Amino acid sequence: MSADGYPVTQAIRALREMKIHYTPHLYPYEDHGGTRLASTMLQVDEHSVIKTLIMETDQHRALIVLMHGDCEVSTKQLARHLGTKRVSACDESTAQRYTGYQVGGISPFGTRVSLKVFAEETIFGLNRIFINGGKRGFMVEIDPGDLERIFSVERVRVANSPL
Repeated sequence: MSADGYPVTQAIRALREMKIHYTPHLYPYEDHGGTRLASTMLQVDEHSVIKTLIMETDQHRALIVLMHGDCEVSTKQLARHLGTKRVSACDESTAQRYTGYQVGGISPFGTRVSLKVFAEETIFGLNRIFINGGKRGFMVEIDPGDLERIFSVERVRVANSPL
């Protein structure tokens, strides 16, 4: 734990190393609470809470997809964009193996394996985003432009309508 009382996860170490300004936010985690719970607890719009999804192509190529909390990924559109037949979410153990994080606490920062990052392009139109800090019940607030400073993000349009 830091002196401020929030966990110093691998994601926090990565943000510090990259000199990315962030604001930590803790909230009481509940299984299956998802982005709706996080947005309610942090009193922010669910659209600004960003999910970190670990997916695989039919050739078993893993990737990260960053998506608004109130939207779903169209795997058909993503597969078409990637030029592959199919894309699907990884199971929990595979996602943990790639990232080093538990499902519900997966952050795109400081993953165990370097993965290509795809982000819904409308994320970059937001002023601030809330994204997992590497532990369940822990989000970091950052400028969405910082995603492109950290990763070679590929912007995509693969969101299904808001939930």
